[in-house]
Amino acid sequence: MIDAPPPTELKLKPKTLAMITGGGIVIGALIVVGAIMPAEYNVDPLGIGRLSGIGRLWAPAEKTIDANAGSAPLMREYSTDFRSDVIEIPLTDFLGGASGSELEYKVRMKKDATLIYHWEVIGADRDDDLHYDFHGHTTPAKGEEMNVATYKQAFGLSQQGALTAPFDGIQGWQFSNSGEKAVVVRVRLAGFYELVPSGEEGNLGGIVPNVPAAEARPGFAPKPR
Repeated sequence: MIDAPPPTELKLKPKTLAMITGGGIVIGALIVVGAIMPAEYNVDPLGIGRLSGIGRLWAPAEKTIDANAGSAPLMREYSTDFRSDVIEIPLTDFLGGASGSELEYKVRMKKDATLIYHWEVIGADRDDDLHYDFHGHTTPAKGEEMNVATYKQAFGLSQQGALTAPFDGIQGWQFSNSGEKAVVVRVRLAGFYELVPSGEEGNLGGIVPNVPAAEARPGFAPKPR
């Protein structure tokens, strides 16, 4: 019987052992930071998850929505410049008659343009002191048919929302104060529209935008009670 030689013992120097151990720690850290963290926690400090696609593993399943499938697109682009304005409309009490206690103010809009609005009544005592008629219409040439759209008619002291114009034309409000005190209707607008010049249809009252109420209605002098 031949005796087998004893197994050779692998002896590593402390420096070599430290390098192997350190290398294993570094590799393990890279796996955690570069693969596990992007895939499980959407944390990708090295950018490896993004480049390799691993980072998408954490995300829920996706369902693509067709943004143009509905009756109106969810995204629009406009040729009209974006703008914002504040219009202050002074109204007399109900004794001022139609020329003082009522006023119509509109802006010009293209079809499918968007207007975001908020208005409030300052100085009113009761919710039913002011009546408003939110509507719009085209401005046809003589002999042509006019398109009219009524959005809301109600009493109230404030309204806010957005409007998508159904046609080229002017859009806005008829305000009527039936209260016993003079009030100011402050209208804030933003979106894709044009202001109607003073004296034209939609601004026959000659309202000046972006000035205090005392300056917004030139020549308007309510009779003292």
